[in-house]
Amino acid sequence: MSNQHWMQRDLDVLWHPCTQMKDHERLPLIPIRRGEGVWLEDFEGKRYLDAVSSWWVNVFGHANPRIGERIKEQVDQLEHVMLAGFSHQPVVELSERLVKITPPGLSRVFYADNGSSGIEVALKMSFHYWLNSGQPAKKRFVTLTNSYHGETVAAMSVGDVALFTDTYKALLLDTLKVPSPDCYLRPDGVSWEAHSRTMFAAMEQTLAEHHHEVAAVIVEPLIQGAGGMRMYHPIYLTLLREACDRYGVHLIHDEIAVGFGRTGTMFACEQAGITPDFLVLSKALTGGYLPMAAVLTTDDVYAAFYDEYATLRAFLHSHTYTGNPLACAAALATLDIFEEDGVIEANKRLAKRMASATAHLVDHPHVAEVRQTGMALAIEMVQDKAGKVAYPWQERRGLKVYQHALSRGALLRPLGSVVYFLPPYVISEEQIDFLADVASEGIDLATRTSVSVPVGDTRYPGFRDPG
Repeated sequence: MSNQHWMQRDLDVLWHPCTQMKDHERLPLIPIRRGEGVWLEDFEGKRYLDAVSSWWVNVFGHANPRIGERIKEQVDQLEHVMLAGFSHQPVVELSERLVKITPPGLSRVFYADNGSSGIEVALKMSFHYWLNSGQPAKKRFVTLTNSYHGETVAAMSVGDVALFTDTYKALLLDTLKVPSPDCYLRPDGVSWEAHSRTMFAAMEQTLAEHHHEVAAVIVEPLIQGAGGMRMYHPIYLTLLREACDRYGVHLIHDEIAVGFGRTGTMFACEQAGITPDFLVLSKALTGGYLPMAAVLTTDDVYAAFYDEYATLRAFLHSHTYTGNPLACAAALATLDIFEEDGVIEANKRLAKRMASATAHLVDHPHVAEVRQTGMALAIEMVQDKAGKVAYPWQERRGLKVYQHALSRGALLRPLGSVVYFLPPYVISEEQIDFLADVASEGIDLATRTSVSVPVGDTRYPGFRDPG
């Protein structure tokens, strides 16, 4: 059947995420029939190179035979059992392996159904820990500006992308926001490390003034994803760990997007040489096959909940599909590939090719910055390069790049005016070159015309289309 057939059936019944559905009166949906490796194929045989790993999850490509076979084997054994009062082999094995490969001190694993739910688990655990420890005043959270941690209510509360949060302000927790160490905003001539050190002063001051009421600080380590792939130096994380220890505050690392090799190490916190109190993982955990999140924490946190039932100190939180055996099987296969295929080392070569293939864009008159951390690369389009003056969000310049990329057989879904590559790790150097060519063409097309939209609505001066 044709793309048109499936598109019409879709529009009759579906409501898509991160989408103004009226857009699809003029922007065709693309129904996908199958995937293989880095490629997605529609119902008319056109292929699209998935440069964003289908929202950052398919690290080993679509229809990966090793992950698929592991799931098929598990289907014939056990599809699901509740994890309250019961257990099963895949969840035990996965938990053992996660404890083994994550930074030292993370010894307990709690499962949830998705990234946002994992963030909720970490926030609740931290709050509840202080309650169980006789410090009920410690119930606020510190977060960075321009951060994003998910779409559920508490996860939104610790985020700071206005597009996602403004509408729901009446529902959100009262959090403390600290200026981001985002190195895009550093003065000319200042290094990433120096800028990140300078920006830590605001965090130090906030913790000095509010530690008595703060349960935890939550950060996206090294890369603020939905905030436009903004990046910063690991020294900020090192300083933050030291400060949290001094002030008696938990540190939550949201590695949902950046864990499992994306930043150049298995986990981003490794680059700072630290262990957070809570490490939240999802997305690539199952290689993009099934929804699952894991929250790793310490024996100290675990011990605060371990008591007689009558004390009511237990962590009474659950998700129906917690520790699902099929998702665990996918995760175990994913970890096998990391262990057996030398993925982290191979990614270093691919990351260099991403850098060299896009290096020419540094000189583009409407590119303010090409920035990269490991296998994540972002290109920021601006109307004025010298002053880093953004395009009005109403012009949707990134959408023009997206449409051009589709016409050329690539899935590049920018974040507003930020074009980014987060490709599967199975991408080839030649395919990286192709993406760079497509992105360059799209940026040329998107920036060819001058600003034409009167800017009367300034609600979202830093607005980015959700990517």
